[in-house]
Amino acid sequence: MNCHGCGAPMTLFPDRGYAFCEHCGSFHFPEPMGEGIRLLGQARNGLLCPLCHQPLLVATLDDRYPGYHCQACRGLLFERASFRGVVQLRRAHAVGPGVAPRPLDRRELERQVSCPSCGRPMHTHPYLGPGNVVIDTCNACSLIWLDYGELSEVIATPGSDRGVPLAERQEQDEEADAGDEIIRVRDGRIEIDLPRVLRRLFG
Repeated sequence: MNCHGCGAPMTLFPDRGYAFCEHCGSFHFPEPMGEGIRLLGQARNGLLCPLCHQPLLVATLDDRYPGYHCQACRGLLFERASFRGVVQLRRAHAVGPGVAPRPLDRRELERQVSCPSCGRPMHTHPYLGPGNVVIDTCNACSLIWLDYGELSEVIATPGSDRGVPLAERQEQDEEADAGDEIIRVRDGRIEIDLPRVLRRLFG
């Protein structure tokens, strides 16, 4: 990104949400685009979109969670912790009854994309949280790729956590977990409380 004032290259500070021109001392504060995404400039690490192979831009979601955005296909790349944070925050602030998710398109499971960071094939699978979306993950790099519209579907899908403030939801989860075990042996059989396992893994 070049300075709008003098044309010199600007230094990007993604954690602070702005770029700074060391030549003339000016700042650039990018405006957020739709869906709470603020673009901060091109990634220095040269990451390319796994779908259209265009350079990814450094971005923040909700001015809090770092990630990458492709301007060509509008896909999003997150670290796993950032993705979890975005989903929890946005579902906690969601209003209205939500929208029933579309049926899962199993053809999406057949695609193969490479991790923008390490180049290895990403694991393509259904997201285990709300919504019938297919996501791509790289376990080695702890990265998640979402196609355009998939994050919105995850947020819009009805569920008991939509519209529940995070502090209240945490209290409910703690009460539900109190005095109960996730794995127990009963009559010689192993029983696993799968909803609680998924809640602990994915929020």
